[in-house]
Amino acid sequence: MRVIDFRSDTVTRPSREMREVMARAEVGDDVYGDDPTVNRLERMGAELLGFEKGIFATSGTQANLIGIMSHCRRGDEYIVGQQAHTYKYEGGGAAVLGSIQPQPIEFEEDSTLDLQKVAEKIKPDDIHFARTRLLCLENSQNGKPLPLDYLQRAGDFAREKNLKLHLDGARLFNSVVKQNVEIREISRHFDSASICLSKGLGAPIGSLLLGPAELIAEARKWRKMVGGGMRQAGIVAAAGIYALQNNIDRLAEDHENAHMLARELSKIEEVKVEQNKAQTNMVFFSVAEDRAKQLATFLQEKNILISAGKTTRMVTHLNITSDDILLVLNEIHHFFEN
Repeated sequence: MRVIDFRSDTVTRPSREMREVMARAEVGDDVYGDDPTVNRLERMGAELLGFEKGIFATSGTQANLIGIMSHCRRGDEYIVGQQAHTYKYEGGGAAVLGSIQPQPIEFEEDSTLDLQKVAEKIKPDDIHFARTRLLCLENSQNGKPLPLDYLQRAGDFAREKNLKLHLDGARLFNSVVKQNVEIREISRHFDSASICLSKGLGAPIGSLLLGPAELIAEARKWRKMVGGGMRQAGIVAAAGIYALQNNIDRLAEDHENAHMLARELSKIEEVKVEQNKAQTNMVFFSVAEDRAKQLATFLQEKNILISAGKTTRMVTHLNITSDDILLVLNEIHHFFEN
């Protein structure tokens, strides 16, 4: 029986059309720079976001890691959100592998970092302190796009403070579609950016790191060091090309499904939904702690998967239809009626 999986948009499966272009992909040895499909994907990503160069990485974690390690040196520091993926969910790679100190700051209500608080965390030029080199932002963050005027201020701030500005754009295209802007209206403020092809865009693997030529050349060395030389990677790069060509505009469907899910869940007395007009493809809600686990078990028996917790997140994606939303809402209503 088909499983409806709301745990993340990482669970998407490549479509038949995507698999066909993967099967036909022309390949070469990417470590030698000879894979034409990888080269095409890297050029496509760089052109799309307005950067000089791009590099294909195995994952968003790897793209962010080699980006941070290319901006910073041992003993340097990057400033980042307390709940940001690069700080909390990537195994501490920058610190463990790069000896780069993170300086986390709590997010504001709108998922921005207060620039005054950032300024207060920048270390003075003194032998006692790590050198603050980089500010990392995440867009979207917990499903919310960063405000466009904030990005302008953040870019101006970074230049004023002599910091580089990196964008973890794992779900950047969700922000682009939600805010109805050209992607360069966001990327132009940053010195580098990562974009994930295997979340809402539906590719089975891969991310891109984009930036100036010198930075990407440095990142290529780090990618090799951390085991990211994938040789005949054109097979998976072809999926990334297909995703960029076909799966961006359809993200609006995921947003509509998430809004319908949030709207109907909020009508259930025991469910408290976090309502936010900026939300894209994620719905956050809370119920009594014991009920959350019971709900997850109940739904799993119906082949519906969620990640239950103090706050439960449900993520819509290309393998979830509006009919699936109605089905899960019906089952959740049944659960709370018993």
